[in-house]
Amino acid sequence: MQPITFPQKFRYWFDNTMSKGPVALIAWLGLASAVMIAVIAFVVQITGLAPAGDDGSKPGFIQLAWMSLMRTLDAGTMGGDAGNWPFLLMMLAVTLGGVFIVSTLIGVLTSGIEGKIDELRKGRSRIVEKNHSVILGWSPHVFSIVQELSIANENRRKPCVAILADKDKVEMEDEIRSKVGDTGKTRVVCRSGNPADPADLEITSFNEARSIVILGPESDNPDSQVIKTALAITNGRHRKKEPYHIVAEIQDPKNMEVARMVGGDELQLVLGGDLISRITVQTCLQSGLSLVYTELLDFGGDEIYFQEEPGLVGKSYGDALLSYEDSALMGLCTKDGAVKINPPMDTKIAAGDRVIAISQDDDTVKLSGSSKDKKGDASAFSDAGAGTRKPTRVLLLGWNWRGEAIVDGLDDYAAPGSEVTIAGPEIHLNGVPAFCERKRKNLKVAHRFCDTEDRASLDALKVGDYEHIITLSYSDAMDAQSADACTLVTLLHLRDMAAKSGKRFTITSEMQDVRNRELAQVTNADDFIVSDKMVALMLSQLSENEKLEAVFNDLFDPEGSEIYLKPASRYVKPGTPVDFYTVLESAKRYGETAIGYRLVSQMDDPENAFGVKVNPKKSATLTFSADDKIIVLAEDL
Repeated sequence: MQPITFPQKFRYWFDNTMSKGPVALIAWLGLASAVMIAVIAFVVQITGLAPAGDDGSKPGFIQLAWMSLMRTLDAGTMGGDAGNWPFLLMMLAVTLGGVFIVSTLIGVLTSGIEGKIDELRKGRSRIVEKNHSVILGWSPHVFSIVQELSIANENRRKPCVAILADKDKVEMEDEIRSKVGDTGKTRVVCRSGNPADPADLEITSFNEARSIVILGPESDNPDSQVIKTALAITNGRHRKKEPYHIVAEIQDPKNMEVARMVGGDELQLVLGGDLISRITVQTCLQSGLSLVYTELLDFGGDEIYFQEEPGLVGKSYGDALLSYEDSALMGLCTKDGAVKINPPMDTKIAAGDRVIAISQDDDTVKLSGSSKDKKGDASAFSDAGAGTRKPTRVLLLGWNWRGEAIVDGLDDYAAPGSEVTIAGPEIHLNGVPAFCERKRKNLKVAHRFCDTEDRASLDALKVGDYEHIITLSYSDAMDAQSADACTLVTLLHLRDMAAKSGKRFTITSEMQDVRNRELAQVTNADDFIVSDKMVALMLSQLSENEKLEAVFNDLFDPEGSEIYLKPASRYVKPGTPVDFYTVLESAKRYGETAIGYRLVSQMDDPENAFGVKVNPKKSATLTFSADDKIIVLAEDL
């Protein structure tokens, strides 16, 4: 190998210097300008080419350098030169050199400024925030989450939501502005980067964040990206000593165990598909339940709060129910963190225990005095009892991977002898006939091949003979827009059939795209659109209060207490004016916690939430009819 020569070393050094960017280029151009000016000034001075001034003396080196500099910066300065031709030629040389250098300098400055603008557009600068919320990843959930967090942050000082995603910063900001709109006090800051890259994560200042939400990308395997991002946070070199508060969605149940191993107690997981299946089952069987869930999951009305109340220490849970005028108790959280929804009425409240309450805000969970004088009117109690659960008929139109979980969920909640009919095109019901043959404890399951978008086919199914109808998206075989279009056509037919026949049945529809959910606005409380927005609402709630995980797990699980809408005649005599304290006391006899009611007279009135009222003012007088419902937390129907 030949030895490295000095020119090669110099060129290597020069190349490394030039690669440092615009600053190095500007420095070299400045050096070249200084050398050129100095050389020309020196040559003119020693040769005496410069013309004499008015006083007969010739300019010195400093004056000549200044003259050359002016011609370098402004070529027009040369037009006023006078003197012999050699002098003029020297000034021409310095002017041409200046034109070249200045032009190059302008180009370098322009490129540098454009590069800086591109860098700002990419959003690579570090976010300097504390106690903020961080969203890692980009999916349709992000708009609902930002909207909910902006509402939740109304009482915070200088709230901020930081978003890091592998997407153009300006595009993210434009989409949030168009789909979320005004975020109030909350500033939304977007940055471009890979959420699973530890270096990019540093941009969000996640160690200073109040909470972190991880969203899976719209890809074939979003769970892998979620797990990698969680791993980058919890096992990073610069992780903080204190535990993180991380919330993430997992699509495939098989990935739950791995995700828990990665995040441990720092990571709260929402199984999106399972959650939607459970909500579909529960809201399908109970008219108005969807409105209760929406009220509890969004930040627009009443929410769930945990609060320690020394004034209740030593009292029973049953007595505590009557101690709040403007809040509705739903359970207790013991001092060791165990959550009990609708515990036994004689459960004693110990020091350090916290009540779980539904209230307008955390500062409205206030005791309203002794419960001794709030027992209600015992003469208005009803002796109707629980009644007999009746078998129900459910029509399931369409099919996807959630279908099996929904049918199995119906088997858990429905009364013995209930029936489910699965209907859809044969091409989409692959495997359904074999699934229908499985033995179940409460359901008989059958299937019918038909076109769910065809009115004649729907008429042949005798839709009016069913109490509950579920329309599932064909998401396994179609893209989101095509699948939602099919669901929308079926939904329009069902609404028209209900209107013309006068028969009332619940309709629970699944939409993939939240924008299509807006197109298919509900017409009454029995017409509910299920979409991934419910997952986004739960992620938002958990990001603000990690203790809610145990509450939601209990509410959406067939085991333990869930939310039910039961006949008002079970608790109070129809037609008798009562206050809600009376309803609470009557529900206590069954070991149930009453949290609201639904009035059938307002079930078609959207201005009054279709008759559903959660956390009513307890001293207000009401008169229930036999068809009204009481919203309770109970073990079963």
